[in-house]
Amino acid sequence: MSAAEGPLVVGVDTSTQSTKALVVDAATGQVVASGQASHTVTTGAGRESDPRQWWNALCEALSQCGDAAREAAAVSIGGQQHGLVTLDAQGEPVRPALLWNDVRSAPQARRLVEELGGAKTWAERTGSVPGASFTVTKWAWLAEYEPEAVRAVKAVRLPHDYLTERLTGQGTTDRGDASGTGWWASGAEAYDTEVLAHVGLDPALLPRVVRPGEVAGTVRDGHDLPFSKGTLVAAGTGDNAAAALGLGLRPGTPVLSLGTSGTVYAVSTHRPADPTGTVAGFADARGDWLPLACTLNCTLAVDRVAALLGLDREAVEPGTGVTLLPYLDGERTPNLPGASGLLHGLRHDTTGGQLLQAAYDGAVHSLLGALDLVLDADADRSAPLLLIGGGARGRAWQETVRRLSGRPVQVPEAKELVALGAAAQAAGLLTGEDPAAVARRWDTARGPVLDAVERDQATLDRISEVLSDASPLLDRGTDAG
Repeated sequence: MSAAEGPLVVGVDTSTQSTKALVVDAATGQVVASGQASHTVTTGAGRESDPRQWWNALCEALSQCGDAAREAAAVSIGGQQHGLVTLDAQGEPVRPALLWNDVRSAPQARRLVEELGGAKTWAERTGSVPGASFTVTKWAWLAEYEPEAVRAVKAVRLPHDYLTERLTGQGTTDRGDASGTGWWASGAEAYDTEVLAHVGLDPALLPRVVRPGEVAGTVRDGHDLPFSKGTLVAAGTGDNAAAALGLGLRPGTPVLSLGTSGTVYAVSTHRPADPTGTVAGFADARGDWLPLACTLNCTLAVDRVAALLGLDREAVEPGTGVTLLPYLDGERTPNLPGASGLLHGLRHDTTGGQLLQAAYDGAVHSLLGALDLVLDADADRSAPLLLIGGGARGRAWQETVRRLSGRPVQVPEAKELVALGAAAQAAGLLTGEDPAAVARRWDTARGPVLDAVERDQATLDRISEVLSDASPLLDRGTDAG
């Protein structure tokens, strides 16, 4: 391996479909080795994965990193949020994990909101109004449909917690990931005992919340990874909070992340509490907040439309009035968990490329509509929108966001921002620095800026009108499953 200027750290991104590992020079941010291995996710009514796949994928990804991983002085895990991991007394999964995009718990989410004071009360106490993606609703679903599984549970974890615990032997989480559960009170920054009692979850089954900058533990003996015993393990965090670290975000800088889900967020110094539920009031991994709006349908849904049309994902053509709402997995923003895709305005002369462009427009529309709610009142609305995630380098995605936002768009050159953010968190353990300051020192947000163009308000208005008119039809399937 090439000589590094500083100690080496490992950052991990365990996402919905794969686990990626980066070995990074803590002094320069240079990625000296990397690896990746895939997971499987069930299809049909639910979205589940065996957590042991994540561990096996981590082992494989790190083995691809070679000798560099063995020299790492610290490691951190960033991971997909919200997933419900249930473990028995031996630390083995009781059942497959219920993932963030499993919307079977939509009825439980509605009941929980009603039973504990309504949306405004939930937003004030936990920062968010729980939808079907939130962990507390998945636990309520499990208790209702699989009570025998619930009785066998001796520990409840989030995806990144599961891997961290397999490294250290200790049950820990962080405030960023805990804030997406629905059972963490954002004002008190502690587990909400009333919520836990209401859903029948013993707080003793939950992991300890590690403070920002605190060491979660050290690597123990008896694992299958290349780390030495005693290697420092950081708290880790959820994927969006890790990406915020990886970008070195300062308050007010807007981010649009195009992955399996689409996400708009910005760091804020103010604790969010949106009673409409459009904005989730997450904590970040540093001590500030990360108001965020998320959709379930983004790159995966648009790619599916392209495949159905037999087109390359970039083969878009300007539209003439066709509207496609690509809600193939239900939807979270707007809150239509039982919805399916909807096509309006189809004509004899509509082309496949126009249909594909309409899918892009539909996917971007609701995220941009939530952007003003995510940003603080004093945020600079003309600042470049940072475009990240798997879709960020696609020309069709770039141009759609640029046209519908009317803002400059910056595309950071750095790849794997979740893993980079985890690496920055690990580096902060060694240097004592704020992880976001580490990322800024690494210049991770560097990248080309696409100039602003005039905002396509007509398309935005047309999509909004179709969505409003079709809401009863889209909501009809909410109680299915």
